[in-house]
Amino acid sequence: MNERIPQLRKKAMALPLLPGVYIMHGKGGEIIYIGKAKALKNRVSQYFGSQNNHPEKVRRMVDNVEDFEYIITDSEFEALILECSLIKQHTPKYNILLKDDKGYSYIRLSPGDWKKLSYALQKNDDGAEYIGPYKSSYYVKSAVEEANKIFMLPTCNRRFPQDFRKARPCLNYHIKQCMAPCTGRVKLKDYQESVAQALEFLKGGSTASIRKLTEQMEEAAENLEFERAARIRDKIAAVKKMSDKQKVVANKVLDEDVIAGFSDNGRTCYQVFRFEGGRLFDRESFVFDSGDSETDAEEFLLRYYTLRTDIPKNIALDKAFDGIEEFSHWLSEKRGNKVNVTVPQRGEQAQLVSMCRSNAAEALAQQKGATVREFSVLEELRELLGLEKLPEYIESYDISNLAGTENVAGMIVYKNGKPLKSAYKKFKIKGFEGQDDYASMAEVLTRRFEEYYNAENSEEGFGRLPDLILLDGGKGQVAAVRQVLEKMNISVPLFGMVKDDKHRTRAVTGDGGEIAINSRRSVFTFLSKMQDEVHRFAIGYHHSRRSKNTFRSSLTEIEGIGEVRARALLKYFRTIENISKADMEELKSAPKMTADSALAVYRYFNPKPEEK
Repeated sequence: MNERIPQLRKKAMALPLLPGVYIMHGKGGEIIYIGKAKALKNRVSQYFGSQNNHPEKVRRMVDNVEDFEYIITDSEFEALILECSLIKQHTPKYNILLKDDKGYSYIRLSPGDWKKLSYALQKNDDGAEYIGPYKSSYYVKSAVEEANKIFMLPTCNRRFPQDFRKARPCLNYHIKQCMAPCTGRVKLKDYQESVAQALEFLKGGSTASIRKLTEQMEEAAENLEFERAARIRDKIAAVKKMSDKQKVVANKVLDEDVIAGFSDNGRTCYQVFRFEGGRLFDRESFVFDSGDSETDAEEFLLRYYTLRTDIPKNIALDKAFDGIEEFSHWLSEKRGNKVNVTVPQRGEQAQLVSMCRSNAAEALAQQKGATVREFSVLEELRELLGLEKLPEYIESYDISNLAGTENVAGMIVYKNGKPLKSAYKKFKIKGFEGQDDYASMAEVLTRRFEEYYNAENSEEGFGRLPDLILLDGGKGQVAAVRQVLEKMNISVPLFGMVKDDKHRTRAVTGDGGEIAINSRRSVFTFLSKMQDEVHRFAIGYHHSRRSKNTFRSSLTEIEGIGEVRARALLKYFRTIENISKADMEELKSAPKMTADSALAVYRYFNPKPEEK
């Protein structure tokens, strides 16, 4: 912890309640963070208060602050302008810093007679023709993919005419996305015409392409080239269909950026969808460490539009922030006319923002090996249970016994919404005999967190604290385990999974009573599967213990028969019934057996009358 925090807080409390910019310096005097404030005293003093309320990124920054300075401005808008200028000049370590490193993209037309269309991030001296440059790599990639599908051009690695008739056509031919020149049945003239039409589509857009194709179709029909006219007609239909899809996505969007973010466990992803003329022409994704959730959105937007020279007329955001009016004013001055910054609540605009946010969640999910569906159900579970963070690492427990015998427990783990079977654990109840599910659950969790304290901050297995604990049981089990957590100073959200009379999960229960889950389909399915899985795992361990003890009681009780001989006997005779019917010679001939051990087994199953 920074030993200078008391002095820094005293200095912060003496700041004026005026707008301005504050500059944090590190131990070597370097600038490590720059921020703006509506009231300098209120904002800066927050950094040097209780560190428990700060995200990890802010705590790291505060730990490295040696001193700070400030500049008073006449308005919050002036503070915003000054902040942007200073960050661009000094690039502090703990500010959100975006790099304008997208570069340019090109449409590539390969050399030779049988040319192929692709997209490239740079021009190479390889004899190919490059069209561009284009600023948006997303646009180039999407447009080339569309053109190849519409005009049925090959995207494989086969070379023509070298690879004619060497292999059967691939799947793209069968789903009508490739004319399959590899068959050797496509005329070079027809192929080159399709390539030229695709280039016309890429250069002129769908409207110009349709006009040009229509002229070619009418010319072919006049020349009685009906097959060629039919092929061009199909291409016109494909171009129109692709254009209609774009209209469905953004029917009323003309010139707009749609921006949304998704945060989880110290990481945030922002997605930017850029629309122009009703068409999604660019998409950008930014992932970085989260700091203060209240200022992250504003800081990201300021950094992003500091780099941008082309400011759209409209910007739709997923959430508002305190400085949104100053932000809109700044953008309007940068553009030269008014920029509308909105947070849509309904209609098509709200749907676009939601789609953008889903893509941000997907980007974070992919980094963690999960899918957006799995992240969505975890987000819904977090909201349902009122958790502070996404429950990425969940432990679930169940007890299994038969009338108090072979009392065992199973622990399963779900990581990023999926079972992590390598982390499953089995427990044999050791503290008592008989049936007491509450005491059993308390013992298991006590042993689990004793292992946590013994793990010395390891992030693997028992050395990691879960984000959520789910017990198979109701408020009794929760109360028993709650005492354990409090006694061991473990702060982890705890809930029980309650079943109905048909053994189906119907609710979760915590300190505040039951929470119904029937109306939330994805959470209901997720928790039902988890409860079934932990029950399966616990009862499977219970059955294995019972069968093992049954095996011991019937054979290993015989004098001279240990587990090795018992297993050899079972393997040789197949069943205990066959062992009981075997005569002395058969027993002596079995593997691992001696004359004395064979006699002991024989007498066990065939006792003398006086021994019965």
